[in-house]
Amino acid sequence: MSSSYPIALLCEVAGVSRSGYYKWLKTQKKLTAKQREDQEFKKQIIEAHSKYKGIFGYPRMTVWLRKQTGKRINHKRVYRLMKELGVQAHIRKKRVYYGKKEVYVVSHNHLNREFTASRPNEKWVTDITYLIFKGKRLYLSVILDLYNNEVIAYKISERNDVKLVLDTVKKAIKKRDVNGLLLHSDQGYQYISRKYHQLLQRYNIKASMSRKGNCLDNACIESFFSHLKSECFYQYEFQHSWEVKRAIHEYIQFYNEERFQKKLNNLSPVEYRRKVA
Repeated sequence: MSSSYPIALLCEVAGVSRSGYYKWLKTQKKLTAKQREDQEFKKQIIEAHSKYKGIFGYPRMTVWLRKQTGKRINHKRVYRLMKELGVQAHIRKKRVYYGKKEVYVVSHNHLNREFTASRPNEKWVTDITYLIFKGKRLYLSVILDLYNNEVIAYKISERNDVKLVLDTVKKAIKKRDVNGLLLHSDQGYQYISRKYHQLLQRYNIKASMSRKGNCLDNACIESFFSHLKSECFYQYEFQHSWEVKRAIHEYIQFYNEERFQKKLNNLSPVEYRRKVA
């Protein structure tokens, strides 16, 4: 570039002094191998931060760099580089804790906060969350497999009703063997309806419910919704329902196939299921 245009002109366009440019050029020639490697890592960190919309903190950025480069980069080094770049993950808001809830145990709380499963389709959890944008509201119903945190099925509707729940369960049933499965939910009116329980009984699915008013009994699905909103929904300003649906679809696909999790040995849910199989 400098062979085509005068250095003075290029410095003026870039907004730097000529002496500053030569000082930078001289410094570049004196960089050690480690410093050059740091510069390459910084470029990749900026790339990942932009591509994944700032959802990576330094632990997950470390895993991503290791996968991309094949090098055993230390997490402390990644922390330092991100700090130098001023790059940090978007922090999710902490849930406000208002104290101990009234003890009220439902007799069929079979899950009992045992959020691990030894095989696929052993324990599923389900819930509904709302998505508010431009004064409008959509409802997202999700079923999650506790074996690998994979989203088995989801449905989006303008109405929070029994049909939304039934459609989600029916969609999941078409994909997996559900005989003897445990399906856990809260005590929302949709899940205590006769139609819901009749559907589960028809396919030999055992219903389980959280204690009334205790969201921690279904903490896994609450955690998923928190990630989805902070890493996807809150990143955009939606104008139309179809934009919301498209963003949710793309995020769930990313979550299942690409978003690695520490508890899954830094594999995505689908990778983990396929590797074990």
